[in-house]
Parts: sequence; structure tokens; C-alpha cells
Amino acid sequence: MPRILLTGKNGQVGFALNQTLAVLGDVTAVDVHECDLTKPDAIRDLILTHRPDVIVHPAAYTAVDKAESEQELAYAINAVASGVIGEVAAQIGAPVFTFSTDYVYPGDKDGWYQESDATGPLSVYGKTKLAGEVALAAAQPKHVTLRTSWVFGPWGGNFLKTMLRLAKDRDALNVVADQYGAPTSANLLADVTAQLVARYLNDVDGEYPWGTYHLVAGGETNWHGYAKYVIEHAAELGWNLQVKPDAIKPIPASDYPVPAPRPSNSQLDTTLLRETFGLSLPDWQHGVRHTLALLSAGRG
Repeated sequence: MPRILLTGKNGQVGFALNQTLAVLGDVTAVDVHECDLTKPDAIRDLILTHRPDVIVHPAAYTAVDKAESEQELAYAINAVASGVIGEVAAQIGAPVFTFSTDYVYPGDKDGWYQESDATGPLSVYGKTKLAGEVALAAAQPKHVTLRTSWVFGPWGGNFLKTMLRLAKDRDALNVVADQYGAPTSANLLADVTAQLVARYLNDVDGEYPWGTYHLVAGGETNWHGYAKYVIEHAAELGWNLQVKPDAIKPIPASDYPVPAPRPSNSQLDTTLLRETFGLSLPDWQHGVRHTLALLSAGRG
């Protein structure tokens, strides 16, 4: 059985990956307690001890606003650790599958971002993730970096679950309506990643298409439209919510100041990924409905 090392097993994406990767090989899943990503020697020891055939690395510093005041910590986890993982992975001949973010772009493009477009992160978080992309690629050319956006799922904290929590007790909500992207479920990320890893494990010609790709759900919306869809569908599923969809009011981002600036346009073009790997990606609403169904089952 191929040996697969998975980081961040308790994160949104890591939790889902632990399930989808299990059918492909012998998965060793770790979190911060088994490997502190701020300690390069611990990273090296972990990889050299397990000597995996594949490394899947979703672990990251993801507190976007907090990163503005914790720059060194965010850089250590998102940038330095990625470079170390790449370095040791290259040493043992293991490819790395990892994740990045729409925040590497400035968000001022008119239209969908392609992988070849110039980056220009606005926040510390975005800058550290971009630095991690560069460090990994320099150390291990055999990598797949999947840039994604607006991740949610039944596990961990995210916008969808925050909206549900707030909607239980409030009469109205104000949600930003001038930032656009595609809500993407952790399950979709885990399913696609497993397919990409499986293709590598079955690769016989040695011509695997390594590189950076966009992976988001189909379609686009803004945070306001996303919130309304969540509340509308949750109500259909029987959730007892105080706020009604028409009481979710659109506001500009300028009315909701946060420490870290967000890109206004986070729309990522997935053509390269879909055509290279022959994939079809569902729309973002599908992922929302699936996640709400899972959360509803948990409530029962």
C-alpha cells in the first residue's frame, strides 16, 4: 500500500481528506501535536521517519485578520514550513499536494483570475501563502498547489456555520455584497485531491502534470448572496432560525472594517484544472446543500 502523510488532520480540509485518502493507501494523519510546523527540525524528523510516498499538506495558518498582528507566526507556518516540506519531500522522492488561496490576488481584475495572472496579495495571510507557494515550488518541482476560495464544511469554523449561529438569535444581519467568489466545500477539495493523488499513483508514463491550479466550485456569488442561500435552504430543512432571508441586508465592505483587506474579486477560472485532469466541478450551491444536509443529520 502506498504510504501517504497528511498534515492538518483536524482542520476543515484535513478532516475530509483523511476520509477520501484512506482508500488509496496507508494514511498517517498528523496535527500540531504530532508535528509543530513552526519547528523545521520536527518537520524533517516526521517525514524522514515515515518516508511517505506522497505528502498531502492542507495544514496552514488561516486566521486572516489575526495574521496582521502575528506576521512571524503566519510566515513560519505558511511559508517556511512549506519550503522545508518541499526540501525533504524532494530528498525522499515524494510529491507534495497542497493548498493555497484566492488571497494571493489583488482582486482588481475585471473577470476570472487565471493561474498565469499576476499575483499581488493585499494581506499578510495572502503574502505568506504566496511565499509558501514559491518556497515549495523551488524545493520540490513535483508538486500540485490548489488555489481555492471561501472554504466551508460541517467540520471546523467557517462563514456558513457562522451565519447559522447568528441567524438563531438575531432579527437581521448585515452582510458584505461587493466581494465576489465561489464558496467551495471541503468535501469537494478532498474528493478532487484524492482523484489527483490516485492519478499520480497510477501514473506509468512519468509525465504527471505538476504545477499550480485553481480549484473552486462552479458559479459565483457575493457574501450576501451566499448568506441568503444558506438561510433559505436551512429554513427549508427545518432549522429554527429567527432571521428571515429578507432581513439579511447587503452592505459594502467599507461598512464592515476588518484588520486584513480582502480582494473584491476572488473569482478563479478552473479551466486549466478541468481540462488537464478531465474533471467536472459542481456549482457552489450543491456543496452548500450537501453540508447543510450533513449538519441537519447531526442535529437529529
